[in-house]
Amino acid sequence: MIVNLTQNGWEVIYHRAHALLAAQLAGQWDKTQTPKRFFETLAAISHHDDLEVEWENAQLTEAGAPLDFTLTLDYSAKRIEKLADLVDKALHRGRWVALLVSMHVCFLSQAQWESSEQWKQFLNDQVQKQQAWRDALGIDKDEAEQTYQFLQWCDRLSLILCQKSLPVDQRALEITSRFNHQRYDVKQIDGFVHVVPWPFEKDEFIVGVDACDLNQLKFEDNAQLKQALQQAPIKELTWKFAKLRT
Repeated sequence: MIVNLTQNGWEVIYHRAHALLAAQLAGQWDKTQTPKRFFETLAAISHHDDLEVEWENAQLTEAGAPLDFTLTLDYSAKRIEKLADLVDKALHRGRWVALLVSMHVCFLSQAQWESSEQWKQFLNDQVQKQQAWRDALGIDKDEAEQTYQFLQWCDRLSLILCQKSLPVDQRALEITSRFNHQRYDVKQIDGFVHVVPWPFEKDEFIVGVDACDLNQLKFEDNAQLKQALQQAPIKELTWKFAKLRT
């Protein structure tokens, strides 16, 4: 869960909703500059965070607040099983989707490579699968990496929006410098979100995400939080993007 503090309680955005927002951003990209297998790439972006089912895994901090995903560190064997299952299910959508999801799993878990034999075996197995999928699809490693960096670009900007991280006072925040070896910045001016350089097809568009509006700060246990999430009113958060005029 992505958890933001509000005046009345908490705003909760599910990771699957954040991934859908990332796919919306990808869908606005300049079609002459999109990666190959674009629709399959969109599928990978929209499903790359299908690991958690937030209602089932609702957790609290020690103070009784909803637990933001940045505070969750799970490197157990059970985590390995979940990640392996995520990649296996991605393969049902196709090898290209599985390749990108597997690369994302390795990126998120890179610090665990030498932490245990289980992690080492799991990650090495993912690398071998990635190579097999690239060979079968006729895709070289650099092309796959650039497409994965496109996924990361969209994922990063979606997180900036969902975490309310847009800077104030018209300051710029770097999205990434890895995709296309180009630095991209985001800034907000007069209610509009600007990306520099502008990578999208349209000069203006709107994207949005659903969020649960919890009207209490503290919960007694996970069961109470789970019930509150299921019953919470849903609001749509939207952002207006526009090309910065020079």
